[in-house]
Amino acid sequence: MLKIGIVGLPNVGKSTLFNALTKQAVLAANYPFATIDPNVGIVGVPDERVGQLAALSQSEKTIPAAIEFVDIAGLVKGASEGEGLGNKFLSHIREVDAILEVVRFFDDADVVHVHNDVNPVRDIEIINLELVLADSQALVTRRDRLASDVKAGAKKAIEEQAVVVKLIDTLASGKFARDAGLTEDELKLVQSLNLLTLKPILYAFNGKSSGKNLDDLADGRAQAAYDYVADQKGQYVKVDAATERELNDVSDEDRGGFREELGVPVDGLADLIRKSYETVGLISFFTTGPKETRAWTVLKGSTAPVAGAAIHTDFLDKFIRAEVVATADLLAAGSYAAAREKGLVRTEGKEYVVKDGDVMVFLHG
Repeated sequence: MLKIGIVGLPNVGKSTLFNALTKQAVLAANYPFATIDPNVGIVGVPDERVGQLAALSQSEKTIPAAIEFVDIAGLVKGASEGEGLGNKFLSHIREVDAILEVVRFFDDADVVHVHNDVNPVRDIEIINLELVLADSQALVTRRDRLASDVKAGAKKAIEEQAVVVKLIDTLASGKFARDAGLTEDELKLVQSLNLLTLKPILYAFNGKSSGKNLDDLADGRAQAAYDYVADQKGQYVKVDAATERELNDVSDEDRGGFREELGVPVDGLADLIRKSYETVGLISFFTTGPKETRAWTVLKGSTAPVAGAAIHTDFLDKFIRAEVVATADLLAAGSYAAAREKGLVRTEGKEYVVKDGDVMVFLHG
């Protein structure tokens, strides 16, 4: 399951966003370090295709793709040196697949900011610098540990050291490890380090319906943040964590009206969850039948046997073939039998690359 760590400076809305995402009541107070231990919540990925396929198959239950969100306490400047709660939280970030960086995007004198003013670019740079410094320390430590093996002429150690030094130089220039242009083989050599700056980052710009949103203030701070993320070739989402949290307690039929009244017409959480999924390069394929319709998660570019292994490991080694039909084609046909009659169901082999939205039936030995 995809695991995403929610990070940011103290008191920018991380725990409120986590509450909104998971509908769990974790501690969310108006002061730094309200969250001391990481909280974990499992969230379904919004995908209308799951419900449509379930209706078609008259499934007894539906299971969407899921993301595990981890609420990690606020980082502060100097965290890599142990400031605040420091290295403890950096270690939690190492365990996730991607980083969701929450950035405050509103002015409100009643909500304390750890640096006394709201400046999204500065806040992002503080967090990202701590990630860079933490990785630099890990790489230097690894380089030093490799020294004796390198001196002895161990081939693997020499190869790894070359990659480690390349990364140290990249980070020293202020760039992320992912900007070092490592090959797949080079990445494998440093995979065990779980470098923070190799992880995909999605930025969540947290506004507030009752506050002064930076977009509305139009004083350059919002545009500077958008430009910064664009320069990084990154992605961002806009969300109003406090409002989304309040809307958790509103019935589905009344939610639309409340959104309009509060000035938050778009479901920022659904966008955030989908973007989190996409940031890591994941796609969904489906299995459907009377008992269950389910979305399965695989990396984009995965072959049919790898996709089958998401269901059961036997499918990886004992894969024979798969029957495949696009969700849109299956829904348009009205039934699997009708789709087969129209030639929309294909038989694919081991080399088939799974596409987002494929409905699949696997055959194995």
